[in-house]
Amino acid sequence: MTLFVKYDLDLLCKTLLKEQLDAQDISYSLGSLGEIHIEGKLSPEKQENLTAALKKYGIDILSKQKVSLIDRIKNAIDDYLRNEDFRTEKLSTYLSNKLHYSYAHLSTVFSENTYMSVENYTILKKIDLAKELICNTNLTLTEIAFRLDYSSVAHLSRQFKKTTGLTPSVFQSIMNKKKN
Repeated sequence: MTLFVKYDLDLLCKTLLKEQLDAQDISYSLGSLGEIHIEGKLSPEKQENLTAALKKYGIDILSKQKVSLIDRIKNAIDDYLRNEDFRTEKLSTYLSNKLHYSYAHLSTVFSENTYMSVENYTILKKIDLAKELICNTNLTLTEIAFRLDYSSVAHLSRQFKKTTGLTPSVFQSIMNKKKN
């Protein structure tokens, strides 16, 4: 039996951060995605303890603002693609509102540091989601294309083949053979 769950990564991370910061007795406020404002200065021991506690959950404390911003952009794109409610607005508007920077600034920082545009990263993530949906659901390619906001199955198929070298249906048959 397979259960499918829906989770809010933002809420999950904030809850986890709150628990760990409270356990360390650190005064803080949570900013937008990926920002913690610490009141006062952290002793090296508290910072080391917090780093170790968060590391267990795959959370790293970043020392550089641009690296943090790039991670926040990636997380926001992931949230946008996974939550259909967010997709009532364009990705550029969503990113600007979520991260409180102009889209031009976000796009420039992202491409200068990843050597990839926000649009190309989004396409790669959409194809990853399409692969996940092909493997883990019984949705048709039409339903997957609709869920991922493609204008048509043909558009999804072109991007899928360009990215993976396979058509979605060939990928699906390969994955079905692996399951059996």
